[in-house]
Amino acid sequence: MTRDLRRDLRRDLYAAGAAVLLVTAAVLIGHHIQHTHHTLLVDWPPLLGSWGPHVGPGTPAAVVVAVATVGYGPALAARLPWRALLATAWGTATAWILSLALIDDWRRGVAGRLTTRHEYLQVIDRFHDVPATLRDFTHHILLESPDNWPAHVAGHPPAATLTFVLLDRIGLTGGGWAGTWCVAVGATACVAVLVAVRALADEGLARRAAPFLVLAPAAVWMGTSADAYFAAVAAWSVALLALAVTGRRVRSGALGSGLLFGLTCYLSYGLTLFALIGAAVLLLGRGRVRERPEVLVLLLAGAAVVPTAFTLAGFDWWEAYRLLVTRYHQGAGGIRPYGYWVWANLACTVLITGLATAAGLRRTGATLRHRGGERLARPDDPRRPGADARLALLVTAALLALLVADLSGMSKAETERIWLPFALWLLPACAFLTRPRVWLAAQAALALLLNHLLLTGW
Repeated sequence: MTRDLRRDLRRDLYAAGAAVLLVTAAVLIGHHIQHTHHTLLVDWPPLLGSWGPHVGPGTPAAVVVAVATVGYGPALAARLPWRALLATAWGTATAWILSLALIDDWRRGVAGRLTTRHEYLQVIDRFHDVPATLRDFTHHILLESPDNWPAHVAGHPPAATLTFVLLDRIGLTGGGWAGTWCVAVGATACVAVLVAVRALADEGLARRAAPFLVLAPAAVWMGTSADAYFAAVAAWSVALLALAVTGRRVRSGALGSGLLFGLTCYLSYGLTLFALIGAAVLLLGRGRVRERPEVLVLLLAGAAVVPTAFTLAGFDWWEAYRLLVTRYHQGAGGIRPYGYWVWANLACTVLITGLATAAGLRRTGATLRHRGGERLARPDDPRRPGADARLALLVTAALLALLVADLSGMSKAETERIWLPFALWLLPACAFLTRPRVWLAAQAALALLLNHLLLTGW
């Protein structure tokens, strides 16, 4: 190993060590605050969960998926035809998410997740008249309002709940189908990220990132969470925009991206911050955008469809968000201390993206500092000129969006779930790492430990 490679590996380990210290501080200080002041309102800070070592029917499958991906993932990602790689990534990600969920058994890990008192399935019967419910939606957001919505329904625009209403209407009734939907659709998010990285940066970088996207510790919370579904919709809006600005799908990509971004904003208020990632995509593809200005026209036209439909149906997004801010401070958000969560949220991000991502972000910063993206991972790779820098810019945009969400004060706790859509766009930073199997093993070990030692929930 050359001196430069040894130095880079040492710095990667420093970054991972700093991430471990951040998590340790969040755990120790968080337990002290919770035990003395009881203001964090979580049992195992910084995560919303409780200590409960256990195994379940998903344990053997999760171990097999982890070992197989660590052992064969990098080689297969390098050799498989591109479309076969995307299909394999989706299938493996689905298996990883589902096997981790089944560690908590089918009922608690999948079928029962979206049926609790805070969740969307609790209000399916209140949407028998959808237009009337949309017109009346904002009247049930505040805690003192009659028949106030459960926390997750009140905390999101109605497209989130409508998704499960539509599943119910077509016969996919109950928590099992809802959970399966979130797992299957959520797993496509890794495919969307790969498509975007290949289009904007380089296929080699996308292939190197693939095993890390598949084996992300975030899978612990993607099964079964509606936020996994939100993450997929947001990710595909970025992927289609990437295809549009690189000339692969100019018109359909721009229009589709706009449609999905509009839907994203009506699934979760906070995901409007995906506009920052979209802006980075437009910046990276600015040459094509100048040549084909219809990209912006179609993007904006598509983005207007969902907001227009909901507005005509009687739902006021801005009024709903204003009321949500009030409700947020009426509940746990008004009690949890900003001074702790503003940095402990970042410890949650370490836990959902893993130590490999901490090292990858270190290399991302170094790439941006070395103008033009000098190749820190494998200098002999035949990549397109500037590919590293383009990937670094995309990852940095996602990090910026996450930091804005953090500083807003509207994300105090539960960010291991809420920030899944942003976290997935940090994982491609792992493409810069050397010794991928070692880092993948660390990612898998973290996910398995978290799922077996903690009872996660929301």
